[in-house]
Formats: sequence, C-alpha cells, structure tokens
Amino acid sequence: MKVVDMHCDTISEIYLKRQSGQDISLKHNDLHLSLDTMKQGDYLLQNFAMFTPLHKTDHPMQYAHDLIDTFYHEMNQYSDMIGVIQNYQDIIDNAKHQRMSAMLTLEEGAVIQNDLQNLQHYYDLGVRMITLTWNFPNGIGYPNFSMDDAQHGYHTCDSENGLTEFGKAYVQECERLGIIIDVSHLSDAGFEDVYKITTKPFVASHSNARSVCPHARNLTDEMILKLAERGGVMGMNYAADFLSENHGDQSLSKIDDIVKHILYIKNLAGIDCIGLGSDFDGIPPYLELQNASYLPKLEKALYAAGLSQEEVEKIFYKNVLRVYQNVLK
Repeated sequence: MKVVDMHCDTISEIYLKRQSGQDISLKHNDLHLSLDTMKQGDYLLQNFAMFTPLHKTDHPMQYAHDLIDTFYHEMNQYSDMIGVIQNYQDIIDNAKHQRMSAMLTLEEGAVIQNDLQNLQHYYDLGVRMITLTWNFPNGIGYPNFSMDDAQHGYHTCDSENGLTEFGKAYVQECERLGIIIDVSHLSDAGFEDVYKITTKPFVASHSNARSVCPHARNLTDEMILKLAERGGVMGMNYAADFLSENHGDQSLSKIDDIVKHILYIKNLAGIDCIGLGSDFDGIPPYLELQNASYLPKLEKALYAAGLSQEEVEKIFYKNVLRVYQNVLK
C-alpha cells in the first residue's frame, strides 16, 4: 500500500545530530524515518518539515535556510531513490522512474520575518506547505498549545486570538502562490479565520480528533466538518499524547488508538478528509509503529476494523494526493 505522509521532523533531527558531530544520513539511520525504512514501507511521498524553534534561535530565517540546505544535500545525495516535488506532475514522474517523492515544508511560519515578499523567496526554494504557527504566538497568529502552558502541565484552546491582519494577508498570499496552508498547532480562532478567508482546500497535517482525545492540538468536530466541506485533509498524528489520555511520559502510542480516531472521523465527516501525518522524529519514541517500515501494520489493522481497500487507499495516499493536485501549481 502506497504511503503519503504529510509531516515528519527527520531533517531537523539530522541537522541537530550533525551539529553535535554525529555522522548520520537520511538513507540509513536509527530515527523513525530513513530512505531505507520508507522503501520498506512502500512510501510514495513524504513531507519533510523544516522546524524552526523560535525559543532556540535569534536568527529564524538563517536557521530555516540551514535546514533547507540539509534537506537538499540529502535529496541530491540520494537522487536515485527520492526526488523533490514542486507540483503534482512531479509526483507522477518520480513514481514512473521508481523514485519516492519529497515535499519541502516549513513548520513555523514566522521564518518569513513579517515580510510577505519572503513567501515568494521560500516558494522559489521549493516550499509547498507551511504550518502557520508552532507553540508560540508569532506575527501570523496564535497557537492552541503553548510552551508556557506545557511548563505548567496544562493546555488551552484559544477561541479568541486568531490570525493577525498580517496573518490574513499571509494566508491569502500562500493561496495565491500555491502553497498549502497547514493549520496544525494553530488556535481554534485561527482555524476559523483560515476557513473564512480561503477558498481552496487546506490541511491539518498532523492533528487528530479532539472528541476522541481532548488535547488542544486536535480538531473539534466542527473543525473536522469544515475541513471536510472544504475538501481538506487531516493527517493522523502517531504521538501518544494526541491519541489517548496519557498516564505518564512514556505511554505507548498504539495502532488501535490511531484506528479509533480514523473510525470516529469517518463516521463524523466521511473518509475523504483523513490522511497520515506521523510526526515521525518530532514525537517520543514509544510507538507500535516504530518506524516507516511498520505502516503495513496500520493497513492490516484498518482492514480488521472493517474498512475496505478503497477506504484504506484514500487514507494512505489518495486523499492527500487529491489536495495536492487541487492546490499545487
């Protein structure tokens, strides 16, 4: 079963490990995701997020550029196995040549440094999806789950603070350019703003259902219905915190819990709004889906839960590809 995954932090992990002197590559490593394990898992396409931690750098744009350099170094090094895509046809062409595909994405929209002209700059570098916020307010808008909340052991759902005026212009410019808007991490109010001022499908690349697991990083029923109505997709996040109410820092992320979210969303809004967004290498390592090679286990579990092959294909790759075909230019 082909796999399209809307979010991983693997490039950021490779960058940090190299900064500390470790010898590591995308092809073979002990992370959640490598080219070798992607091949074993039958991956068609992986989104690689360039995660910029605002609390750890005074130069977010330079940090993002360093990550992008790392991304392209790996893509060029292993161009026989994987190719960067800038439009939908590139995915088709890579598959014809037995190559997997990679999409360059940003996680933390603030790296444009409050200058819309920089959106064109990142587009020219190959960025095709942007997660508007991480866990900090920025010039674009506000998150639900903030680092300040995390330090105090709780999380909040912000239905008051949405996109800034600059953030609204930012989102509209993304839509004009053909950059997919990602609302994972964004506040509830921010989601509503994105829904109101856009016309094309958008995504929540790595978020689950809040009715199944009451975490602020997940989507409410109303959000899921609006995302589905717009033709968007939400990617199932494999992190235990977002799958079930935890009982400790080392709780196991279980395949059955992923299935519970999928079945709930299917019954609520239909199968067409569900995709995969593992958050590999950005989440704790206590996973039944230990790495990218384990995806057939999720496929088997979905069949056991009563889903048809067509439904599983939609979750694994068809739904996300439909969005990419609609939005990418």
